[in-house]
Amino acid sequence: MNRIPRPPGNRRHAFFGAFVMLAVTTSSVSAADGGPGPLGVTTVAKAGAAVARVGALFGTGDAQAGGHFCTASVVHSAQRDLIVTAAHCLGGGAVWFAPGYREGRAPYGVWKVTGTFVDEAWSGDEDEDSDVGFATLESIGGVDVEDVVGADKFVTGRGTGASAVTVTGYPDSAETPITCTNKPTVLSGTQQRIACPGFTAGTSGSPWVNTHGEVVGVLGGHEQGGSTPDVSYSVVLGDEAQDLYRTASAPR
Repeated sequence: MNRIPRPPGNRRHAFFGAFVMLAVTTSSVSAADGGPGPLGVTTVAKAGAAVARVGALFGTGDAQAGGHFCTASVVHSAQRDLIVTAAHCLGGGAVWFAPGYREGRAPYGVWKVTGTFVDEAWSGDEDEDSDVGFATLESIGGVDVEDVVGADKFVTGRGTGASAVTVTGYPDSAETPITCTNKPTVLSGTQQRIACPGFTAGTSGSPWVNTHGEVVGVLGGHEQGGSTPDVSYSVVLGDEAQDLYRTASAPR
């Protein structure tokens, strides 16, 4: 299973190769709908405002120590302190979030997780259709994470493949994020899939952001994100995800 996070410090397997992940594995070379370049091609993500909202999850507050194990991203909330990731990334223990992490540096700070939210169907039976989770972050010096890096909107009810999405995440054997744009396709009524090469362990929780700046998927779900690096999955975000978001983003 290539997406399941390993405990911090326990490197389960070697990366496929720093540049293998950049290979083109689809025949499509058509431009994404408003996206950055051809469909189905994975590249190193360039630093910028949109990428700064995506970060790596760590088991320690020292990002320079390495050992990131999952990906998360900032989504808008009234409290301005909310991230979304895969539920299987929130399995217990202390967690910190480093938005815009790159080459051992955390340019926007390292933010401690103060609360986690997963659906009962996940916490009880690890139902793959409930593999979405949220976490709240402690402020730094009275400033919240959304004030620093901004946020994407968390949106449910979008049709699978209605537009191309950009997936950005952190392989656990790399120190820079990767990104790929493609159109998702239907796996089932509750699961969607996307063909993007190189999304190995550590990329669980990567946001699927459409051309309107909306998070319409989160890498996880079926096979906890996928059993091969070239095809990834997400829960189809519906009423359950919306209810969980409302709970996580409610005033405290």
